Amino acid sequence: MSHAEDHEGTRRDFLYYATAGAGAVATGAAVWPLVNQMNPSADVQALSSIRVDVSGVSEGSQLTVKWLGKPVFIRRRTPEEIDASRAVEVDSLPDPLAQNANIDETSPATDENRAMDEAGEWLVMIGVCTHLGCVPIGNGSGDFGGWFCPCHGSHYDEAGRIRKGPAPRNLDIPVAEFVDETTIKLG
Repeated sequence: MSHAEDHEGTRRDFLYYATAGAGAVATGAAVWPLVNQMNPSADVQALSSIRVDVSGVSEGSQLTVKWLGKPVFIRRRTPEEIDASRAVEVDSLPDPLAQNANIDETSPATDENRAMDEAGEWLVMIGVCTHLGCVPIGNGSGDFGGWFCPCHGSHYDEAGRIRKGPAPRNLDIPVAEFVDETTIKLG
């Protein structure tokens, strides 16, 4: 092979690589707007995290806020509610899993795994019945002193755990944390 043929092969290889590179860039430029339009809009992203002032929530009362289009129950429980919830044997529950986005999904549904703070005073749950998506009635309703879904008869206890009725799971616990003594951040 002569030196000229070796030079032509190198030029040909360069042209192939340059053409392939330009094609890849053009394809990426054409596809990117299609992929990017599937991202959530700015107004949806702004609602993905909210802060809730809980300074006005007294012991034994509940605040309901809307987050991501769903009601969220924020309850400040009494010592009696906490004691009753902690006395429940997890093995006796229809759904023994915590349903808590803040911890491992396979954790047991103990009151400690569902409450927001160590003392168990604060409980934050998505207020949607896990049966068919109704909104349960709270403030000590139902047979177990928690929430009751009158649509189909699901009864939840003081920790939002299903105790009786057709609901297959406990009320879900969203990602939530205290950012200061009176503010809870959801999301």
